[in-house]
Amino acid sequence: MFRQLALGALLLGASAGAWAGLPVFCQQSLDIGAAGQDRVLRFAGVVKAELERSGSNVALISRAGLDLSRFGQLYSHAGIALRDNPGGPWAVRQLYYACDESRPRLFDQGIAGFALGADAPARGHVSLLFLPEEDGARLARTALDKRLALALLAGQYSANAYAYGTRYQNCNQWVAEVLASAWGARAHARADGNASEHPREDAQQWLRAQGYAAGPVTIPSRWMMFAGQFVPLVHLDDHPDQDVEALALQVSVPASIEAFVRRQAPQARRVELCHTQERIVVRRGWEPLGAACEPGPDDEVTVLE
Repeated sequence: MFRQLALGALLLGASAGAWAGLPVFCQQSLDIGAAGQDRVLRFAGVVKAELERSGSNVALISRAGLDLSRFGQLYSHAGIALRDNPGGPWAVRQLYYACDESRPRLFDQGIAGFALGADAPARGHVSLLFLPEEDGARLARTALDKRLALALLAGQYSANAYAYGTRYQNCNQWVAEVLASAWGARAHARADGNASEHPREDAQQWLRAQGYAAGPVTIPSRWMMFAGQFVPLVHLDDHPDQDVEALALQVSVPASIEAFVRRQAPQARRVELCHTQERIVVRRGWEPLGAACEPGPDDEVTVLE
């Protein structure tokens, strides 16, 4: 009964620059002022320093971009940071929605630009996952394989794309499918040496077989479900009826990807960084910092003046 409704305000996985050209979102410009920009750039410098000292050549990176607190989510957007990215050392390969072209595309973005993509620049969060050596090497090779990376890109974007459908895709779902292609049994090529003809289907089949849990993202009310019909780039026609009726959608979010990686690669290391107007906090380990960016006794704190 809810097929005609769209999901209100669930704009998952969109980068800040992705909305140029659409009503409200694409026409928004973020003016944070010189002091705010300097603070975010200092924060980006700390993030890049963590990447440099990691000893890895790849990291799964997530940021708190849009405010998704009403859905119980802190992080909204994930990508793959690559030491040897042709776009520059540690540039983030990610899906974004090109408003001028009305289509999803892949984009390599430096760490500073990635950090500046937060919706509320007075406070920011970035999470880094460093993988065991072989797991990381396979992910880096797959992400840098342009043909495969593009083959995993859907033709249509939906911010709340169903994780096990191929009609739409959001940025986090692309990352999940790259992971599956890197780690799955059918990751590299078929027995005859040719690439898979259905890489997205293969990736999703492997994710399902491995118990990947996308979300569920819980919608607070049916009113919000109804209100979403006025929100661009949000769809329900790919979601199972029972999920829509339960107000719980299987949507890939950064938390889903991190939980999956932790199960698949228990030796993976997590570093979380956040900043406020007063401080930058760095925490190593899986205990979350929380939205308030309050440091614990073992966290590293840099006071901002």
